[in-house]
Amino acid sequence: MAKVEIKKPVVEEISAAIKDAQSVVLVDYRGLTVEQDTKLRKELREAGVNYKVYKNTMMNFAFKGTDFESLAPYLEGPSAVAISTTDATAPARVLAKFAKTAEQLEIKAGVVEGTLYDANGMKSIASIPSREELLSKLLGSIQSPITNFARVMNQLAEKGGAGEAAPAAEAKAEEPAAEAAPVEEPKAEEPAAEAAPAEAEAPAEEPAAEAEAPAAE
Repeated sequence: MAKVEIKKPVVEEISAAIKDAQSVVLVDYRGLTVEQDTKLRKELREAGVNYKVYKNTMMNFAFKGTDFESLAPYLEGPSAVAISTTDATAPARVLAKFAKTAEQLEIKAGVVEGTLYDANGMKSIASIPSREELLSKLLGSIQSPITNFARVMNQLAEKGGAGEAAPAAEAKAEEPAAEAAPVEEPKAEEPAAEAAPAEAEAPAEEPAAEAEAPAAE
């Protein structure tokens, strides 16, 4: 009974840690120096990952009935667990990066968002950028077209201003010619006005011709 009472708080601690976990990764830490282990813990902590060494039996008890029960076959030899509740890829990403300079560190397996991955699968998970990196890339891709659009609009505005200035100058140059045109029109109509009286005088001679006709009889 005494042993069960001692194990119970440990199991509860593990259960509480994995309750809202997005990912749980098991590693074999044998061969790491104290300095390497300290550095690894620091990097994981900065990434928001909970890292701790537990006995396999304790983790086995805590994993039962959860999404992480599938990790039971990998609970062999010395094991440490890395848990993240905020970034599903963070444990794999930090551990894989650290393993490049510390070959003794071995990723056994992990459960990411309810799916079990072996060591090779975890390498693929480790290559996925963090959420912040993805958001940064997305924001950059959104801002780029907006920036290009604004640049094009500015260029069109500048060209439009130059285009409007030219027609305005041409309009001003044509104004004197337009004002001079009405002055010449009355002169062209004056001869027609003078010819009108001549046509009016022609009928006046006809009565004289009719009066001479009786005299001949």
